Amino acid sequence: MTHRDPEHLLVRARGDGSPLYATDAGAYARVEDFTRTLPVADHALGLPDDVVRRLTEWNRARPTDGFEARPALRKHVKQGLEIARLVAKHLGPGWVVRFWDERHQEEKFVCWGCERLHWTVDAHDAPPHPLDITVEGEYGLYPLHAEGFGSLAPDDPAAALHLSDDLVTAFYQWKGAIETTLMNDGDDDEWQRLFEEGRDLSERLARELGPARTVTYRGIANGGLAAMTSVTWRGDHQL
Repeated sequence: MTHRDPEHLLVRARGDGSPLYATDAGAYARVEDFTRTLPVADHALGLPDDVVRRLTEWNRARPTDGFEARPALRKHVKQGLEIARLVAKHLGPGWVVRFWDERHQEEKFVCWGCERLHWTVDAHDAPPHPLDITVEGEYGLYPLHAEGFGSLAPDDPAAALHLSDDLVTAFYQWKGAIETTLMNDGDDDEWQRLFEEGRDLSERLARELGPARTVTYRGIANGGLAAMTSVTWRGDHQL
């Protein structure tokens, strides 16, 4: 699959209309090249309402003439970095997100997956975490799968999925129910219920991961013909 070049975004508070700036200069753009302001509610970004609110409040909190007290500046930079990480995580590898550290007067690249700060745009030679997740129930395996990662536990830190506790627990319960049903030679009604539960879990997974990754549900191995399927989501949208 051929991936398009990523877009570039700078998160920088100036106290004006929006703290988000874009550029057409590409990977080696300088900070001063980010001259195109993007609204925080821009459809192309699709940021969650909570992130939009926090960006707006953070931007407005910066005094027009800058901070006089360094403790206030440090607090503002810390808050901005937390928000920039949320932006990067939501946008995923399709965007390169930079954060302007006003305290140190320097830019940093915010990784969408590992939550570290980098000094260069190409700190990762390849996406550090799986982009395409497959959900399939199978005896003896975790329900999540990804190329290069194999079978994944829903709370595996290597995948950096950052799922809610409720969803992680639900996946483990689904895995256990599949194995119990198989060992007890469950009937078609039981398999159908598990199949539908897996689809619901996959859709929840796609919503939590957002548009940065795809989620494909392939049903349940050894669950009969009713368990065979292939449905893919990206965020809230079924593909």
